[in-house]
Amino acid sequence: MVTTAQAPAVRIAIDARKLHDYGIGTYVRNLVREFAGHDTPEHYVLICQPRDADFVRALGPRFEPLVDRSANYSIREQFSVPLDLRRARVDLFHAPHYVVPPLVGCPVVATIHDCIHLRFPQYLPNRGAHAYARLFMSMGARKARRIITVSQASKDDIRHYLHTAAGKIEVIHNGLDLRFLTPPDDAEVAKVRDRFLLTSPFILYAGNIKPHKNVERLIEAFAIMRRTGHEDVKLLIIGDELSKYPGLRRLVHRHHLHPHVRFFGFVPDATLAALYRLARVFVFPSLYEGFGFPPLEAMASGTPVITSNVSSLPEVVDEAALLIDPLDPAALAGAMHRVLGDDALRAELIRRGRVRVGAFSWARAAAATRAVYRRVLGG
Repeated sequence: MVTTAQAPAVRIAIDARKLHDYGIGTYVRNLVREFAGHDTPEHYVLICQPRDADFVRALGPRFEPLVDRSANYSIREQFSVPLDLRRARVDLFHAPHYVVPPLVGCPVVATIHDCIHLRFPQYLPNRGAHAYARLFMSMGARKARRIITVSQASKDDIRHYLHTAAGKIEVIHNGLDLRFLTPPDDAEVAKVRDRFLLTSPFILYAGNIKPHKNVERLIEAFAIMRRTGHEDVKLLIIGDELSKYPGLRRLVHRHHLHPHVRFFGFVPDATLAALYRLARVFVFPSLYEGFGFPPLEAMASGTPVITSNVSSLPEVVDEAALLIDPLDPAALAGAMHRVLGDDALRAELIRRGRVRVGAFSWARAAAATRAVYRRVLGG
């Protein structure tokens, strides 16, 4: 009797050192959880920080942690990551952001989420940071056999700024985390309301506070809106690293809004889910997003959304949100006034939002990503 030896499983490495970051970390966490939930033949090697080795092992026998202590964006990672991949004998490397060390010897898939550093270099700390971003984004785009990006808008930017052929770029939309699809119970919502003394209706912003998020114009728009009515409405701004942007608090005081605007730093996911549900309207006037999770999270929570008519945001929200020019505080003020004062409009936006979030699934994103792996490996 003749037996045929089973071919060894394909070994795919994923850089998971940014597992705890909001954007890239959300991307990596959800992809690997979906990979773990399906009985497929691939074996995954996750390059990770020491604290995440147990998380990787818990994903199952097809997942192997490979600890690398190199800092992201460091010189050391340019040598340690290629050495990791060589020692692990991997067949393919997935870089979940634009840094791909040039010494990597196996086929590469790179995810480039956006080109914000190239579109808005003024928001980087110095010229060196801009030079680093431009160099490594260009190198990563050239090195990768295939580029994954998260929206058509980002694909257009990659083609424009990195001069990459359209056929090399795959658009795979992100999914929506299940924690925002599962409503918190009434007791949890009531606890958050009481803890933060949320006795008045409020407008919510959640995201980071970097300049391109356009929070200054949101504050200006809120000041305009209060002059036209809705004087009982508050503005709640959630975003970490507030201390880096003291100008926001100064702007609040300049408009005499300090009794009406509250700044929260980081809040846990369960608290954020409750705050989405308590808000009268969610406003996200960003100047640029590769994808933009918060508007979808708000829609999934049954909250009407106002967001910008630029970059990927119209693509993500489609017709389920009010779109405004993010450079026009008066237009934003008018949109807030409309949603707060028109119950029929609020109800319609809520209905459309709940339908729209069904278009985004991590299961679909993971399946499409595995299909990219297969094409790169010739299978």
